[in-house]
Amino acid sequence: MIPEIGHFSLILSLFVALALGTLSVIGGQTGRRDWIAFTRPGTQVLWLLTALAFGCLTYAFYTNDFSVSYVAQHSNSKLPGMYRIAGVWGGHEGSLLLWHFMLTCWMVGVSFFSRQLPDAMVARVLGIVALIAAGLLLFMRITSNPFLRLSDIPADGNDLNPLLQDPGLVFHPPMLYMGYVGFAVPFAFAIAALLNGRLDAAWARWSRPWATAAWVFLTLGIALGSWWAYYELGWGGWWFWDPVENASFLPWLIGTALIHSLAVTEKRGLFRNWTIVLAITAFSLSLLGTFLVRSGVLTSVHAFAVDPKRGIFILLFLFAVVGGSLTLFALRASKVRSSGAFALVSRESFLLANNVLLATAAATVLLGTVYPLLIDALNLGKLSVGPPYFNAVFVPIMVPVLVFMVVGSFARWKNDSVPVLLKKLRLVAALSVLLGCSLPLLAGTWSASTAMGLSLALWIVLSSLLQMYQQMRDTVRWQSTPVSFWGMHLAHIGIAVTAVGITMVTGYETEKDVRMVLGDTVEVGGYTFRLTGIRQAQGPNYHADIGDVELSQGGKVLKVLHPEKRTYLSSAMPMTEAAIDSGITRDVYVSLGERLEGGDNPAWAMRVYHKPFINWIWGGALLMALGGGMAALDRRYRKKRTASAAASASVNAPPAPLAEGVTA
Repeated sequence: MIPEIGHFSLILSLFVALALGTLSVIGGQTGRRDWIAFTRPGTQVLWLLTALAFGCLTYAFYTNDFSVSYVAQHSNSKLPGMYRIAGVWGGHEGSLLLWHFMLTCWMVGVSFFSRQLPDAMVARVLGIVALIAAGLLLFMRITSNPFLRLSDIPADGNDLNPLLQDPGLVFHPPMLYMGYVGFAVPFAFAIAALLNGRLDAAWARWSRPWATAAWVFLTLGIALGSWWAYYELGWGGWWFWDPVENASFLPWLIGTALIHSLAVTEKRGLFRNWTIVLAITAFSLSLLGTFLVRSGVLTSVHAFAVDPKRGIFILLFLFAVVGGSLTLFALRASKVRSSGAFALVSRESFLLANNVLLATAAATVLLGTVYPLLIDALNLGKLSVGPPYFNAVFVPIMVPVLVFMVVGSFARWKNDSVPVLLKKLRLVAALSVLLGCSLPLLAGTWSASTAMGLSLALWIVLSSLLQMYQQMRDTVRWQSTPVSFWGMHLAHIGIAVTAVGITMVTGYETEKDVRMVLGDTVEVGGYTFRLTGIRQAQGPNYHADIGDVELSQGGKVLKVLHPEKRTYLSSAMPMTEAAIDSGITRDVYVSLGERLEGGDNPAWAMRVYHKPFINWIWGGALLMALGGGMAALDRRYRKKRTASAAASASVNAPPAPLAEGVTA
């Protein structure tokens, strides 16, 4: 009965989404107040129906209702309760339902936290997102229904993929999906502005906190996924340029460009066309990521639930959303004018340069991800594009991004001069280069790439600290400084911290693959590892070999590590559970491989790593997210502005021609 309730809720959700999208968009365009008034309660009804469906599927998983086909495929009676709940999004159908649920959460957020906006604008925005939700619901109804029943009910389920039986499954997909789906909101604001014909500063101000919030969630989602792969897969890597990793990284790059472009549009009324394109592109890349993961066109460690037949629907949906939005933009773009001007040396120029570089970086990643698929589709052979390509083309593009990020923050709006900028930055530049080139000597080995990475990181940190100091010194009431100012610099420092982690672990990590018997030792990175025992243990749905590895330094025992080799009962699939001793400046990493020999004294394959500063990669991501969150929560975005009030006065008016001037 419970699954039927969930199924019925999804069907109702489809009709509500279609009605909400149609009435809200038309009402917002024509000024029909009765249709506009339906928007917020309709959004809340859509969320309630979706939450009910999601809750019903969760209940089916938790109670081991194997009469539901999706539950039988992705759960097992011996599966721990935490993974039974997280298993809801462990496969194709459930992950799409999670995608839709997150979308409705964003819609409810807009309905509650945008009351200072004109009602007609909110109606258009929520109506556009509702139409996207309707397309997704139609997809689930036709090809991916999570509530289908089985006529022959199995006594037990197939089990959740062993790779997913980890706490990372609980946090990573929801956080990543919140970021993915969140870019639907600035996309909807962009389309609504095009429909309304008013691409002014007010529109950018309304859209900016939502774009920033989506970027924050996506940052956390990518970081959690990287950390999960690092400790779960047993190979010690934190990024492999996997196609699905790239699928999440692409909207992050464009989203980064978008939030900076929105700042220029809000403050100076410039880059309006560019901002619209970035908003469309960020959400389009989120949909592309869904297509790549769910269509079956690629092989990835992440692509657990694929079906090529479903890819056709997703591709058509992608074409409809992207094609329709770009067509609307093409019809309107020629009428958009920016009246402001700026010199070659100005904050606007540096922000524009960085946006172009970020878009170029995204294009190189997209090419490396999609090109092998095109070659295969054209029957031109098999082509593999791996880390060497991405490292060779991506890193050189990001170097000037980090340089311009600092220069742009010091430059004045509209016009500045090179001598003035040099005077402001010469001390920071000198200290950054001096320290960045000196610090690698402390590690024992100097390299140009390490020196450059540390110099760029110091360049960002020192400049941010200098600007924060100047703000506190020069402002009479520095406490009144917008929180977005502090958030911006905290996010920039987070980028620097991540850069330090990447630089140090790339330049100085050490690893060894060894054969060990009981009592053997191996030294890596100044640490000694001694295998003291191997024992067997029984888990809830697996049995494991657990190693006892004594970690010591300078003859002093620091810790006993316990790497595991698990074999899951339902699938007989082996999994590696690494043992990690983490610190602020290093990780010591041990993974247990296969048993190599029998007899009284068997040998085991072991892999040991010393990874300096690797936790700074994820620590920097946390700082970025915290800084972005501070910027998104700036109180000025919650105040009813004059521009908003003026726009409200024209709520019943038909769309006006696109403004030629700039609304301050």
